Amino acid sequence: MGQMLCCVQVGQSTVAIKESFGKYDDVLQPGCHCLPWVFGKRIAGRLSLRMKQLDVKCETKTKDNVFVNVVASIQYRALPDKANDAFYKLSNTQSQIQAYVFDVIRASVPKLNLDDAFEQKNEIARAVEEELEKAMSAYGFEIVQTLIVDIEPDEHVKRAMNEINAAARLRVAANEKAEAEKIVQIKRAEGEAEAKYLSGVGIARQRQAIVDGLRDSVLGFSVNVPGTTPKDVLDMVLITQYFDTMKEIGASSKSTSVFIPHGPGAVRDIAAQVRDGLLQAAPLQ
Repeated sequence: MGQMLCCVQVGQSTVAIKESFGKYDDVLQPGCHCLPWVFGKRIAGRLSLRMKQLDVKCETKTKDNVFVNVVASIQYRALPDKANDAFYKLSNTQSQIQAYVFDVIRASVPKLNLDDAFEQKNEIARAVEEELEKAMSAYGFEIVQTLIVDIEPDEHVKRAMNEINAAARLRVAANEKAEAEKIVQIKRAEGEAEAKYLSGVGIARQRQAIVDGLRDSVLGFSVNVPGTTPKDVLDMVLITQYFDTMKEIGASSKSTSVFIPHGPGAVRDIAAQVRDGLLQAAPLQ
């Protein structure tokens, strides 16, 4: 009905290419237009102004001879003021964009090692976008954005990279564990040294207290009991300590068997041996 009345409708975000007797005449904007076909006017085609996306997968090789698949997403749209160029100059827009993407990626990625390619994805995307912008603007298209969405090496290469990463992390963990064990051993050694030092100080103080106690006992006994000599007092103290030791050995449930001579004569012999040892040690000091 619209053709009979010479009226055509152009939808939103779309333009129509008007021809007169097969020659480009005008670009019709969205809305209703009168098109007298009897005078050779017709619609040659319609062109969408919506943004489109093209995903391009390109296989190439890095500088360290690793084959990778680079996936680029190209977002583009036709320019309203160059709609006639976008309609007439290109027959297959996607193939043209894909060819430029292949050219730039295969010229950029072989200059980079695999790790550098992952780190410089934005630089690769920027190079692709600049090249596409220069080329496609002459055909009436605008490159809105270019993204490198994935760089996928071979499965064996990915497995090797994961193993390298895992080995590096295990090495770091082993170093940290060894360092922690080293610190523990150092602290333990410092603690043992401090404990031995304090034990030695305690033993020295204990012996000093024993000596002081014996001296005070000998002096006190000599004063309170006239006629006794320090030798008699010392023999009595030694006998008292001897019986105390025997008592402790007998009271201990975990003590081993100890065979020693026992009797009044044995006590006298022990006192004599201790006294002789002290007298013999005195000249050596």
